[in-house]
Amino acid sequence: MTASRPIQTQRERPRAMQTDNRFLDDLARMATSALGTLQGVRDEMSALVRQQVERMIGGLDLVSREEFDAVKAMAAKAREENEALAARITALEAEAGIAPPAATRPKRRAGKPAAGRSTKASARAKRTPGRSGEKAPPRRWGST
Repeated sequence: MTASRPIQTQRERPRAMQTDNRFLDDLARMATSALGTLQGVRDEMSALVRQQVERMIGGLDLVSREEFDAVKAMAAKAREENEALAARITALEAEAGIAPPAATRPKRRAGKPAAGRSTKASARAKRTPGRSGEKAPPRRWGST
């Protein structure tokens, strides 16, 4: 058996967790406005950081993508021309009966230190004590 329930009208239905508390409404409004303010601050900070980064990058000596692509194409074309000219020279030397020169290392100029060591650095290394555990000689007044 089914029991029939009386139909409830809008006024008779209980309200589900709805309050008329002014304090909670004001608190919700304040939170909403605070979030809007924080969003504005975030946008402003983002714009400032973007400006600083663009200023720093602008100070560097960078090229644009278009300039880079143009130079890259020029280098590729120059490389192809160089290879074509090298092949032409080899063909002309073979035709003339001239032997191609042997690949030689460039000679070191006299007076230059070897392998990146300057003469000052090697002299300093000889003078600096303590590298192999020896003590420094005592300094004397008046000697240079």
